[in-house]
Amino acid sequence: MEAILIVVIRSVIVYLFIIGAIRLFGKKELSQLSVIDLVFVLLISNSVQNAMVGPDTTLLGGLIAALTLFLVNAFLKDLVFKNKKFGALLQGDPLMLVYKGKIFENHLKKAKITDDELKAAVREHGVKSTKDVDLAILEVDGNISVLSHDFTKKTRKRRVHKSLSFGN
Repeated sequence: MEAILIVVIRSVIVYLFIIGAIRLFGKKELSQLSVIDLVFVLLISNSVQNAMVGPDTTLLGGLIAALTLFLVNAFLKDLVFKNKKFGALLQGDPLMLVYKGKIFENHLKKAKITDDELKAAVREHGVKSTKDVDLAILEVDGNISVLSHDFTKKTRKRRVHKSLSFGN
């Protein structure tokens, strides 16, 4: 029983560490995985595996670690849903990038989004220019939402950030 408890505790610690690291390094990499991002995620998961299960490399140890991750994930999602302050602490806040055609350069720098990336997001939403954007927001999930007064080219595409820069 003690071995099971150790796997549970180690799994929770690793899970919280990874969440903290992702929060610290930014949200841009969350929305779409480039090849570099995919390799990064695979290597991170491989590097923390032993930290979770320790010497218990049995099937039961792996299943306990996986179950623990599912339970902690469900708990945190519920906590984020119920407590907005905790959600903002864990996920951050949306960041306004454009308002009525005016680009907020300081917000782009904070999010480490280039002008070209912003323009690409605007075009993917069917808007010709940032001057035509009423509102563009970097959402907490890393997507860029774009609203425009010209809704004739409405799109359901979501702009997803594929950069591996770790800024918030």
